[in-house]
Amino acid sequence: MASSSNIYRNNSNNHRNTMKIDRPLAPSSNLRASSSFKSKLTPSSSTSNVRRSSPAFLGRPDNSVSGRVRVAVRLRPRNAEELVADADFADCVELQPEVKRLKLRKNNWDSDTYEFDEVLTEFASQKRVYEVVAKPVVESVLEGYNGTVMAYGQTGTGKTFTLGRLGDEDTSARGIMVRAMEDILENISPETDSISVSYLQLYMESIHDLLNPVNDNITIVEDPKTGDVSLPGATLVEISGQQSFMELLRIGEAHRIAANTKLNTESSRSHAILMVHVKKSVSGKEADFSDNDNSSHFGSNFNPPMLRKGKLVVVDLAGSERIHKSGSEGHMLEEAKSINLSLSALGKCINALAENSAHVPVRDSKLTRLLRDSFGGTARTSLIVTIGPSPRHRAETSSTISFGQRAMKVENMLKIKEEFDYKSLSRRLEIQLDKLMADNERQQKAFDYEVDRIKLEAQDRISEVETNCAEALEREKRKCQMDYMESIKKLEEKWMSNHQKNGNNGFANGTTSREGQVGSDRSEITELKKLLQNESSMRKAAEEEVTNLKNQLYQFTKPEAGGTSCILELHKLLEEETRKNKRLEEENAVLRSQLSQQTLEAGQVTHSQLRDEYSGEGALMTNLPGQVGLQKILSLLESEDPNICMHAVKVVANLAAEEANQEKIVEAGGLTSLLMLLRNFDDETICRVAAGAIANLAMNEANQELIMAEGGISLLAMTAGDAEDPQTLRMVAGAIANLCGNDRLQMRLRSEGGIKALLGMVRCRHPDVLSQVARGIANFAKCESRASAQGSRRGRSLLIEDGALPWIVQNANNEASLIRRHIELALCHLAQHEVNAKDMISGGALWELVRISRDCSREDIRSLARCTLTSSPTFYAEMRRLRIEV
Repeated sequence: MASSSNIYRNNSNNHRNTMKIDRPLAPSSNLRASSSFKSKLTPSSSTSNVRRSSPAFLGRPDNSVSGRVRVAVRLRPRNAEELVADADFADCVELQPEVKRLKLRKNNWDSDTYEFDEVLTEFASQKRVYEVVAKPVVESVLEGYNGTVMAYGQTGTGKTFTLGRLGDEDTSARGIMVRAMEDILENISPETDSISVSYLQLYMESIHDLLNPVNDNITIVEDPKTGDVSLPGATLVEISGQQSFMELLRIGEAHRIAANTKLNTESSRSHAILMVHVKKSVSGKEADFSDNDNSSHFGSNFNPPMLRKGKLVVVDLAGSERIHKSGSEGHMLEEAKSINLSLSALGKCINALAENSAHVPVRDSKLTRLLRDSFGGTARTSLIVTIGPSPRHRAETSSTISFGQRAMKVENMLKIKEEFDYKSLSRRLEIQLDKLMADNERQQKAFDYEVDRIKLEAQDRISEVETNCAEALEREKRKCQMDYMESIKKLEEKWMSNHQKNGNNGFANGTTSREGQVGSDRSEITELKKLLQNESSMRKAAEEEVTNLKNQLYQFTKPEAGGTSCILELHKLLEEETRKNKRLEEENAVLRSQLSQQTLEAGQVTHSQLRDEYSGEGALMTNLPGQVGLQKILSLLESEDPNICMHAVKVVANLAAEEANQEKIVEAGGLTSLLMLLRNFDDETICRVAAGAIANLAMNEANQELIMAEGGISLLAMTAGDAEDPQTLRMVAGAIANLCGNDRLQMRLRSEGGIKALLGMVRCRHPDVLSQVARGIANFAKCESRASAQGSRRGRSLLIEDGALPWIVQNANNEASLIRRHIELALCHLAQHEVNAKDMISGGALWELVRISRDCSREDIRSLARCTLTSSPTFYAEMRRLRIEV
């Protein structure tokens, strides 16, 4: 008999699950609230069943959150033996995934109907199973909750394939364990966070260590106060990367006990338990520096970051089996008895919790003791029940379905585990201190430079005044001397003239005339003396002014005089500027929005709905698009009835999610019809789904040029400007982000308003929208960097010219890891072109590049940032000036 893992591998390669448009393009990490765990409850599961007196609920804290156990059912395809033996018989199970319903046939006329949180067909891919079953639990573990993912079902129905498939040859066949570790590693920082793993098996009521087979009887320890279960004797291995985790899984699988039965060639004879312990630093709780003038209160105003501890438990239960069907005998018979006893004990605990029994028999088996926190405890739990289609095993299938139905009634009370992370706080304070010291040194240098400049200006002015005064005094001196000599000369001439005129007169007359001449000469001499005294006083005044200026210069340059007060004044100005900078740093926080569980209504169109919607068109659509035809579906996009158009565009959007359908849709004119919907329809829902379909088509490079040729970017920009709904903006941003990754379309994308539209959508502030905007900016920057390296482009980045740099710097340390990773990558690509360096330094991007080179969670981005900083002459010179070391 072929194993179930081989059957799943063959079918997963031939059938891919269709991506639904209303699902987010990027998962959100905010799962604090329990809304993402809403699912359909059976009628017997009412609110009165939530409260019970089981021991797990005694002393429940006030901050606990309600979370029901989510149950999904997965159908295994027929194996080779069933294809032959049951060829003339119909499957005993009929799935209705669009309404999350399952029908179990009793006979040809009657069947029982059951509802689950998720119903997965035999064609569901491993990725689809992980996203609907385990991904919410993994994201909760990253938020600080405990989480459990468990598989239950008959032997040979694919439990180990679903959970533990390694996918060495085919990565699409990877199971939940491998995919969960990929998500955890992607969302943690190696510098501040840590992951440790234990891998165990429960065999014959004894716990064995799969990583160290010597530990074959590990004891279970329970905390008497909290009831937490731990295994102190188990091997705990630190995980540094995905490769090391894969090696641990291979070691564990090699030590796990398996055997060949009639139902399964590789039947697991033990319960496998993978425990992943995650310690994650929470940046959202970090507080910035407080705006307090009194530095003595610095410590009381700075809150340390939080460290959250989450534990993920993945349980691959051994399959339940009937002895006469499996053919177990001898030691295998004892193994089967032990497996069935432990599963029976687990079923009793589920029944007691579902019926609100006062006593839950958790001590009847070591399996129930290990899962005490998973059912009725504080963990977020997802259960996947696996079934087969064969009518020969209808009884086992019915028992498995009943187990899942009872498990849906169990309500857990989730509890987050947090503690202060003083180590991370110390590291952040050191970085902040280095930054402040560098800022202070830069400002001190600027202050010293300004003082030197003022001194030089004062000395130049004094020298100029002294020169001007000396020249003025010399000119006045020469003028006075010339005037004096001229006056003497005139007096001598007058005296000689008077002497000649009066030479022949008598003595008396001569005597009288000489006396009169002497009197006039004396008056002129007196006037000249007054002029000389005035000039002397003016010269003394000028000399005193020069002396005064010299004294002022001396007083100004003395360190104990007025210079000290000027320096103190400048110090105060610098301190005020520092406080303003601290206030600006407090604005770097963005609220996370909660990711709501998306339904499948965007793509699920039943036969009755299509018959009602398209009765006026004369078409009866039962199977899309095989029976109706793609051209008919596309023609309905032009219908004037909004309801018909709505359903048609949803069907086209879901078809566009498959690569095999994209070329057919474009050839049939589907792209043109979708763009017409954006141009003509005012219904925002139709525009949102149409934009999502265009985003899927834009993933193909050939379709990108067609979208641009038909004016698609202008229509997307117009839709982005008119829309307010975050989901519509997310679809439009995703389409533009895909177009940003094409090297040949950059100039046209910018000229038609694509970059402006992308930046305009940040007004929404929704994390999913911001994530797509950041992805588009990263794609655009990467193409620019590549073009600059090839020499086909010169000049500043178009992103900088369009004003994207302030938003990029502001979100470079965003709380959402996906946004932060895209922005960090965009900064590194922008910095690789030397012509952008000055704009990035003036815009504050240098400090973010330094932080990325030190604290980025991804080694490749850290290395790129360090290489860019050291290879750029502009950045290197600025870091030397600020004394920054990378």
